[in-house]
Formats: sequence, C-alpha cells, structure tokens
Amino acid sequence: MKEASKGHLSIFAVNLIFGFNTPITKSVLSELHIQPLALTFLRFAGAAAAFWIASCFIKTAKATKKDIGLFFIASILGIVLNQMLFVVGLASTSPVDASIIVTIVPILTMIIAAFYLKEPVTTKKVAGVLIGLAGALLLILTSNHSGAQSGSLKGDLLCIGSCLAYATYLTVFRDLIKRNHPVVLMKWMMLFGALISTPFCYQSVIAVDIPSLTTDEILKVCYVVLFATFVAYLLIAIGQARLRPTTLTMYNYFQPVVTTLISVYLGLDVFGWHKALAAGLVFLGVYVVTKSKSRQQIEEQRAALHK
Repeated sequence: MKEASKGHLSIFAVNLIFGFNTPITKSVLSELHIQPLALTFLRFAGAAAAFWIASCFIKTAKATKKDIGLFFIASILGIVLNQMLFVVGLASTSPVDASIIVTIVPILTMIIAAFYLKEPVTTKKVAGVLIGLAGALLLILTSNHSGAQSGSLKGDLLCIGSCLAYATYLTVFRDLIKRNHPVVLMKWMMLFGALISTPFCYQSVIAVDIPSLTTDEILKVCYVVLFATFVAYLLIAIGQARLRPTTLTMYNYFQPVVTTLISVYLGLDVFGWHKALAAGLVFLGVYVVTKSKSRQQIEEQRAALHK
C-alpha cells in the first residue's frame, strides 16, 4: 500500500472514531457523575499508560533530548489545549454547535500552513475546502435536532480555541511527527499532557464517585480513553506523517456525517436527499483538496519549465 493511501485510511478511521465520540462524550457528561476535566485527565493518563506499554513491544529508535523538549510544547497545543478546551466547551454547549465549529479546522489549517509552511493557497484547495464546508453545514443544519441542548457563547468560544490549537499543532509540528515513530511521539505527548493537566484536573478527578458509575458509563469512558484517544491519536500521527495538513483536516468534515448516520440508526433522525447531497459534497471536497498541488509540486513544475 502506498504511503499516501495509508495516511488517508488512517485519518478516515480517526474521524469515524471521533464521529462516535462526540455523542458518547456528551452522554457521559450529561450523567453528571464525571466532570469534564476528570474525563479529560482519564483520557490523558489512560492513553499515556497504553502508549508506554505498547512501546515495550516496538523496536524503534529513541527520541532525542531535543525532540522530547519539542514533544512537551506540542502536547500543550495538540493534547492539553485541544482536548481540555473541547471537552469543557462541549459540556456547556450543544453537540450540534460543537460539530459545526469543528468544520473550521481545515480553514484554519489552510491559513496557518500558508504562513508557516508557505503552502500555496490554490484555487483548487480553496474550492475543495468550501465544497466540504458546504456539505458539512448542509448536513448539520438540515438534520432533526429536536430536544437538543442549545449552545452557549462560552462553550462555543472554548470549542473554537480547541480547533485553533489543533490546527496550529498539525501545521507547526509536522516535521517532528514525520521523524519519530507514532508510538514514541504519543507516549511522550500523552505523558506530558497528563502531567500538565494534573493541577487543573485533580479536584475533579478525586470528586468522581466511582461506585455510582453504571456499567454503561464505564464502557463509554473506556471507549473515550482507548478508542477516541489511544487508537485515534496513534492514527493521527500516522496520517500526519504522510499527508499535508490541509488534506488531513479535510477529513474533519466526515465527523458530522458519522454523527448523523448514528442518529439515523438510532431513530433520532431520517435519511433524505439533502443528507445524500451533503455527504457527496464532503467526499467531493476531500477529493478536490487531495488533487491540489503542493508547494513541492509547484516548484518542480517551475524548475522543469526553466530547463
């Protein structure tokens, strides 16, 4: 399998997992037995333990001291701010608002990549982002969300901050991710994430009434920790090493598609022509961005013309 294909499959799987994760996380928080910061800490600590155990079975070069220092900074953006802001924001806003806000990640990434990586903002790339955005918004805004919790400005702003941190992480630390094994990268980032978040999450963690947790809640927490954190972040690192930042984040548009399909399956929504059109726009948008030229390709074409 080609490296690019591995990247596409990895990020597609990530957004399937995240598509399930938003309603599952909202469900856990709605039970009020686990506070947002407590759930966030469980994600970091649980995933850190899983990655360190996995690293014992993988033979790979150790990270340099310089890279370990960069892992610390990367974890602040890609782990701590990304997850803490999103979970706390989701607790006070609606899943619908949160899923709409997530659609700005490709746009933010394209802008940051243009400035930081000097990636060209081509007509095809802009068109692909806007097509995908149109599909995601059409899907969200035409879905049946009767009885859904209304959003809040505070929660929405926290979710926007989460998206900005994630887009910055994907762009700025791309080279760091490419030169380190995904397990090595994530075992350090999750460890740092757990350590950094401890002072903020400690009171919420000790306040968890473990005996009051139902089997259903425990299973949902396990999904959030093992699948939506351990597996998902491992796949993100694999995809990030093989895809351009804007292409990678275009797959965010699949999250509302997955969430809507779950709602249809559970009888909370219906599948109509507008949903088929929205899903088609999302797939088309990803395809168009994938076919846009990178800076390297443009430079190679210019060099060929001057020969």
